[in-house]
Amino acid sequence: MDRSGELRSQPEILEQLWQKALIIEVGKGRIRSTTEGLSFIEPATAIGGERYFLGIDRATGSAYFAWASGAVVSDVADYLSLRELAGGLSALHLEISMHAIALANWHDAHPHCSKCGALTRVDLGGAVRVCDVDQSQHHPRTDPAVIVLIKDRADRILLGHQPVWPEGRFSTFAGFVEPGETFEQCVAREALEESGVKLSEIKYLGSQPWPFPASIMIAFEAVTDAPDDARPDGEEITEVKWFSRAELKTAAADGSLLLPPAVSVARRMIEGWLGERAVGGELWR
Repeated sequence: MDRSGELRSQPEILEQLWQKALIIEVGKGRIRSTTEGLSFIEPATAIGGERYFLGIDRATGSAYFAWASGAVVSDVADYLSLRELAGGLSALHLEISMHAIALANWHDAHPHCSKCGALTRVDLGGAVRVCDVDQSQHHPRTDPAVIVLIKDRADRILLGHQPVWPEGRFSTFAGFVEPGETFEQCVAREALEESGVKLSEIKYLGSQPWPFPASIMIAFEAVTDAPDDARPDGEEITEVKWFSRAELKTAAADGSLLLPPAVSVARRMIEGWLGERAVGGELWR
């Protein structure tokens, strides 16, 4: 997807693109869709609300927009959450859905100017909100969070269980970056706080947008030389377990281990270490 930022300041061109665009309706963390995928709507039916330009598909030239209709979409069959939908989306549709939901969440939560309190309006194709009272611009925020795959010298991985998850659900460790903290410092702090282990050899793996509601996950792997120190903090993490590859595959296959969903970077980190696709574990919470 080409986000085509240079077009955001050209409302006439955006209007022309809108008339032939692929439009997805979003609201309150949900997307108009079915279990088969996204449901696109015609421009003529998208009246009122707010429009957010998502970009242009490099392969087809099709423009994509999100439309925040303002309709109440909670618990309506034609509107699914991204968590319900993501596993069945193509890479392109997952990208535009994450973009659309993140934008819609931010716009919905920031209708007023943080400086003077006046109402703001959408500008630059949804990329900013503008206050006409004090002429300030307000930009969407993304909260950085680290996520780490902890290994020991025997090449086992350590996974943790949060109390809000179903029984048997285990995943990697994660937390938000604090002010004045590097990503690597955050990885070491979160691992020590949640699992009790000190880390070395912290290496960057990749990242993933995670609009629940407005995060980006920065993924790392790291090593501990003291695996026996692993302890849950008792609050955010209530159980920790070490897994060899054979142990993880057996537990995932018999259902005693529920892994994070396939769409998540946590699952990709685990499968990257495993060297193959894992089975099961598609539950969220």
